[in-house]
Amino acid sequence: MTWFEDMEIGERRDLGSHHFTPDEIIRFARAFDPQPFHLSDEGASQTHFGRLCASGWHTASVWMKLMVAHIKAECERLGTPSRLGPSPGFTDLKWIKPVFAGDTITYTSTLLEKRPMKTRPQWGLAVHANEGVNQDGVLVFSFTGKVLVARRPAG
Repeated sequence: MTWFEDMEIGERRDLGSHHFTPDEIIRFARAFDPQPFHLSDEGASQTHFGRLCASGWHTASVWMKLMVAHIKAECERLGTPSRLGPSPGFTDLKWIKPVFAGDTITYTSTLLEKRPMKTRPQWGLAVHANEGVNQDGVLVFSFTGKVLVARRPAG
């Protein structure tokens, strides 16, 4: 991972893609979000979704899984430890379109802004636009994330 000072506004990370299978959607829903439209085509057919679709939390958890894998791969490639700190949270979480069984979602993260922190001078705050787009190029998921990034030590 790079230092806060090395990050460039507009830099986009391609995190990878994920194919949502019926079995995976149902398995996640049973464990974390057991609603009819996540558990079967039959249950979903009785709702406005019409067919089996992934939980929004499933869609979001795949983004996190791919982000963690991306960070790990970058650290290994560069031979550096992660320079990320905690996240002070996120805003504007949107599940824009349903993710149906058989969809493949491609996830990205783009640096929107960065600012030094007066209260923690060893850290900077990075703000990212995060998105998921389906195989048809349709935006299905987005949120604005924030994370602390280590500043380059003085000297």
